Amino acid sequence: MKRKNYSKELKSKVALAAIKGNQTVNEIASEFGIHASLVNRWKKEAIEALPLVFGNSKAKQTKEAEIERDRLYQKVGKLQVELDWLKKNTGHL
Repeated sequence: MKRKNYSKELKSKVALAAIKGNQTVNEIASEFGIHASLVNRWKKEAIEALPLVFGNSKAKQTKEAEIERDRLYQKVGKLQVELDWLKKNTGHL
């Protein structure tokens, strides 16, 4: 039996309905045609992800810059080793 894949739009609608609390979990599940445990899981995932939505984008950019810097330092180190090897083995430089 193949697992069902639900769209992120459906998951967000279900989670939002559960967070609002105007309906019970069973009412939401029957409205959207899913199991009640999915409602609870998606609600929990949405609540846990909310701080990331309002997170500092500058921190993300800083992290990406650090990763890029580290990659470039590795590349420079590799090129330096190759240059040293060529100088040693060719004797021309």
